[in-house]
Formats: sequence, structure tokens, C-alpha cells
Amino acid sequence: MRPKSEKATSGDALLGSSVDYILDEARSIIRATDADAVEALLKELAEAKRVFLYGAGRSGLVARAFAIRLMHLGYQTYVIGETISAPVQPKDLMLLISGSGETYPVAMSAEIAHNIGATVACLTANRRSKVASFSDVVVEFPVPADAQRRKPMAPLGTLFETTTWVFLDGVVAELAARRHQSEEMMRQRHATME
Repeated sequence: MRPKSEKATSGDALLGSSVDYILDEARSIIRATDADAVEALLKELAEAKRVFLYGAGRSGLVARAFAIRLMHLGYQTYVIGETISAPVQPKDLMLLISGSGETYPVAMSAEIAHNIGATVACLTANRRSKVASFSDVVVEFPVPADAQRRKPMAPLGTLFETTTWVFLDGVVAELAARRHQSEEMMRQRHATME
């Protein structure tokens, strides 16, 4: 960060405006999300023994970050596409993250998990998508229509991905409370070598 005495450049102004826009929009999107769908997701997660996660690109990074936190909470978690994984079984929960809901490998994973009989949940910006059509629980993040116009402030899928990350960190706090997990208990499951 630059000292306060230095004047802001136009780049700094865009940076600040962009951060404010992304945070404000993420907050608004989460508040506009269907509460029943969120509760259905929380219920599935609270009862799950094994959770499989998947997303492509940056959505995949969000899925991986959430998988780590679930492991810290004591879940058995797997990230689809990693070399060390287990086969999905009928009693498992598959959580898929896809803004468009049409990304081919994510849609294919939804269909396969659905056909196996696993519970499929998705986080998406498109509840009419292929991924959503195979999902038992759909949490749709209603990205505002004017987001196209604001692309320079949050390019590509930034609003969806940031909203999903923030939302899932809130889910971690909720699950910790529901499963009676303290931060110390989570810390004991934290990796000792990275």
C-alpha cells in the first residue's frame, strides 16, 4: 500500500471502485438468494458423510477451497478430477459449482452422480442449466442484469466466483456451529505440511 500522503492514481481509483463494487454486489446477491434453497443445502451438508466437489476453472478453485474447509470440519471430502479420489456412491453428496451451469465436464459429472443415486447440489447463476436439471438442490446466485455493463469492474465470472467463495465461507461458519466444531478442533485437522 502507498503512504496516505501520496495522491491516488487513476489505477488506484479503479481498484478501489472495483473492490467496492464486487463486495457490494456479492453482499446483495447473497441476500437475494432463496433462503429455502440455502437451508436445503445446509441440511444436506450437515448430514453428509462424504462430499464430492467439482467446478471448472476458477469455480474449481472455489470448490477446492471449500473442500479444505469441509475436511477441517471433519468431513471426508474428495475433489473430482484429483488422482486420489473414491467412487461416488448413492449416499454421497456431490456439490458442483458452475456459473453458467453448462460447462461440459461439470454437467457430465452432475448427470453421472444423479444416475448413480447420489444427492446432487449445485451453486449456479443459471437455474435453468443442464447442471441444475440433474441437481436435487439448486442454489442460484441471481447475478444482476446490469452486470454485463459493469464488466470492467468485475470481468468474466468474477461476481459469481467471489459471491460463491464468500457464501461458502459463511456456510463453513454455520456448519461448524451445527456440528459443534470449534476453531481449535478445526486447527487440529489443519495440514502440518504444505
